[in-house]
Amino acid sequence: MWKTIIRRMIIMIPQLFILSLLIFIMAKNMPGDPFTGLITPETDPARIEELRIQAGFYDPWYVQYFNWITNALQGDFGQSYTYKIAVSTLIGERGLNTFWLSLLSVILVYLLAIPLGVLAGRYQDTLLDKSIVLYSFISYAIPTFVLALIFLYIFGYRLQWFPTSGTVDIGLETGTVAYYWDKFHHLLLPAMTYASLGITGIVQYLRTEIIDAKTQDYVKTARSKGIPMNKVYSRHIFRNSLLPIAAFLGFTITGLLGGSIFIETIFGYPGMGQLFVNSIMSRDYSVITALVLLYGFLTLVGSLFSDIIMSIVDPRIRIE
Repeated sequence: MWKTIIRRMIIMIPQLFILSLLIFIMAKNMPGDPFTGLITPETDPARIEELRIQAGFYDPWYVQYFNWITNALQGDFGQSYTYKIAVSTLIGERGLNTFWLSLLSVILVYLLAIPLGVLAGRYQDTLLDKSIVLYSFISYAIPTFVLALIFLYIFGYRLQWFPTSGTVDIGLETGTVAYYWDKFHHLLLPAMTYASLGITGIVQYLRTEIIDAKTQDYVKTARSKGIPMNKVYSRHIFRNSLLPIAAFLGFTITGLLGGSIFIETIFGYPGMGQLFVNSIMSRDYSVITALVLLYGFLTLVGSLFSDIIMSIVDPRIRIE
């Protein structure tokens, strides 16, 4: 397995190279530049032109790309023209916020989705199953931003159970119990919003897998031997049905690490998704290119991570 993992990692190199080249070309063809937003009636055009020359905007594209990718390999993605700090520092700060939100969201998704999917599949066509399926259809039809606004209004403004923006209240001392509890409190509402919608696909897939597994020959054989139905579910049906769900875990985690644009924007949560939107609106190309490259890398890692999880869950499966 280790040889396959190393081989897959080597294959990522040309994939990331092609991705970085496409990102750079598309960014250079976007209208305007980062200095466009600095132009005001009082701005000296000569000063803007001087900044463009210093940034190498008039160099040949391949020279600009070589300089950019060389610096990127060293962890230097340039300076954010909007936030006035290094892009790597900015992404590190926002990425940490998104990581904790993603971690809590994934935990809530699987804590809710697996029991609901198992119950729906085991008690097929009962009132419980129909209720779970109905909820899945409704949650699938509701747009993310609509549910986020509903949760924000009800639990944030009306009931005031949760904070409505930010990651921690101002004035709390870093490192204290109150500080970490407040950060967790800020995470709960956006994480619950994502989990309410994120369970839909997993519930439906797990329900279908369990219903299909109940008709398989190995289940009938186990029942004919007198094995109790509870053991049949725990030792055979449940374990086999979880395999596809385990494969989704890698993509779920890496997708969330990119940041949920709608959730982070609506809840005012300073994560990667919100940073990406703000960077596009302000034409902060150094941040945009770094984030898109990071998203592409996370997608490739997610694919590999899913294969590794599958091989761990079921030793019969080997990564090819």
